[in-house]
Amino acid sequence: MKTLVITAHPMGEEASSSKRMAAKFVAEYKLANPEADVKEIDLYNYNIDFLNADDIAKMFSGQDNKALEMAKEFAAADRYVFASPMWNLNIPAILKAYIDYISYAGVTFKYTENGPVGLLENKKAVYLLSTGGFYSEAEAYNMGKTYLEGILNFYGITDVETIMLEGTNSVSPEEAKANEEKIMETVAAAAVKF
Repeated sequence: MKTLVITAHPMGEEASSSKRMAAKFVAEYKLANPEADVKEIDLYNYNIDFLNADDIAKMFSGQDNKALEMAKEFAAADRYVFASPMWNLNIPAILKAYIDYISYAGVTFKYTENGPVGLLENKKAVYLLSTGGFYSEAEAYNMGKTYLEGILNFYGITDVETIMLEGTNSVSPEEAKANEEKIMETVAAAAVKF
């Protein structure tokens, strides 16, 4: 079972609750699945940038390129773990840049006479999301969750669970710590059944 763990935060675990969630998930997942092939991708150390004119020309001409390589790596996995903060109601720009690279026709989806069809069926994903405020009751503002779940569905990945740690900057440090400890129980349980 090949699993990609994709994190999108420039800081380490000491400053990033989404990275702490990812670390907990990976630890529990590996305990439950010692044979799993887990690759961790820290997008801030993955040498990607925004798609440029040369990248796009290569994508549409079928030439070998970085985007094709990344899309194939993504498509070859069976499970996906995404971990990021909510920034300005959305995902970090580097995560969107990654998605632009892997949204590759013929690899993660294809065009048909009836419209696009995802090529990654029967796979699973979990999104570990941390937010400074409280957005579980304000879905209209949680655009990153909507977008990530939507693009994964577009690829054919319909089994997507989002686990959200809320209020990291909106409550006292003691309450934030208690909230994180509680959500880590949910993260651990999700990892075991993943």
